Order: sequence, then structure tokens, then C-alpha cells
Amino acid sequence: MSHDHHQLDLANVRYQYGNKEALSDVSLSTHCGQRLALLGPNGAGKTTLIRLLAGLLDPQDGTLNWREQPLATFRKEIAYLPQADHHQRHFPIRVRDVVAMGRFPHIGNLKRFKKIDKEKTEEAIAIMNLGDIANRQIDQLSGGQQQRTFIARALAQEAHVLLLDEPFNGLDIESRCHLSDSLFDLSKSGHLIIASHHQLESVTEIFTHALVLDQKQIAFGPASEVMTSDVVKHTLHSCHPHLHDRAL
Repeated sequence: MSHDHHQLDLANVRYQYGNKEALSDVSLSTHCGQRLALLGPNGAGKTTLIRLLAGLLDPQDGTLNWREQPLATFRKEIAYLPQADHHQRHFPIRVRDVVAMGRFPHIGNLKRFKKIDKEKTEEAIAIMNLGDIANRQIDQLSGGQQQRTFIARALAQEAHVLLLDEPFNGLDIESRCHLSDSLFDLSKSGHLIIASHHQLESVTEIFTHALVLDQKQIAFGPASEVMTSDVVKHTLHSCHPHLHDRAL
């Protein structure tokens, strides 16, 4: 199925908390099949942007459109995957039940699971190779297994856009490799991946595009171009001094 027309357009998006500007001047277009990294120092607005895209915040200015309509009309198609490490880690719930939550937006007022809901849940569990741990409780899993569970929940939801908050945080090397393979597969199968990220050395390996924020938009474009730009190096330099040989 073609998702070429499944495009996300942001124009002049701005958000402030009280009178503190968190984000301004964000304008970009991206579409299914891309993997977009959100980069910038702490407090640069990455989480604010994810929350705007997830519908947890409303922009004070500007527009967020998906498929040429306001993003808010397509809630089912957008899945937010919070950081695994402080989300549901100590909550005794089985992997299968977490994945099944992805069906909630599709279930009518009777809140009854139909055959299609069970099928989509099992299909997502299979795609993310969770079959052997589907009955384990999520608080007993590794960080990488938790990430796979949340991605499976997004697949069960039939989301096109996956928003991830620092997904590689705290994962060991093997889990990082598995996760980046999953993100490649997901974008190839027609998903748009948007993830905040702080391991700069891996941006061009994992992502096709990058958006650099420092409370406003600094740069957006193909990851390799963005990462070689001087203004970007300067913005990211304060939190990643190893990118530069600093003059002492």
C-alpha cells in the first residue's frame, strides 16, 4: 500500500509554558518512509514537539497537518511511545495486554474486543518477535524488550506515525542494534518514525532526516547534510564537546 501522500506538514509552530518560550519557528514537511531525528541541547524543545505531535499539547501558533488535514483528526494514526524506563516498568501488566491497549482507539463504546482486535494484537506480537514473552509481565523485561512491546502496541493501533522519546536511552549495544533494525523495517513498511535522540555519532546511521532545535528551528533536512552544517555543530557543541577539538 502506498503512503506517499501520507505527509506531515508543520508551519510556524510555536509553544510556550507561561511566558517561557519553549519552541518557535518550526516549519517542515516529512512523510511515511522517513526516519526523522529530533536533536538539540536539553531544554531545546524536543519533548515539547513530541507532545504537540502526540496531541498532548495544543500549539499556540501555527499548524500541524497530517494528510493535508489538522493532525487532531487522525489521532488513531499517531502513536506516542514514552520512554520505557519510567513508564509502566513497575506496573504488573502482561506484554500481551500492553500490546492490546493499541486497539483501544478502535473499540466502540461497548469496549468489547472483537476478532479483528485479537488478530491485530497477535499480529503485532509476531512482527516484534514477542511471542515467547507475551505472557511475561512488562516489569520483568529488559529495556530493549520493553521498547519492542511499545512498538508492538503502536502496530496493533495501526499507527502510521511513531513518536519515540529518546528510544536508545539506556539500551545495551545489542538492544540498540535490534531497535535500529526495527526502525528500518518500520519505515520500509510505510511508517514515519520521529524520535528525539542524543547520540550524535549514530544519527546518520539510523535516521534519514534530522531536525535541530534550540527553542527554535536551527536546521532541517537530510541527516548527512544537517550533521555537517557549521551552525548545527555550533548548536550541538555545547552538549557534545567531543564533536569539536576545542581550543583550550
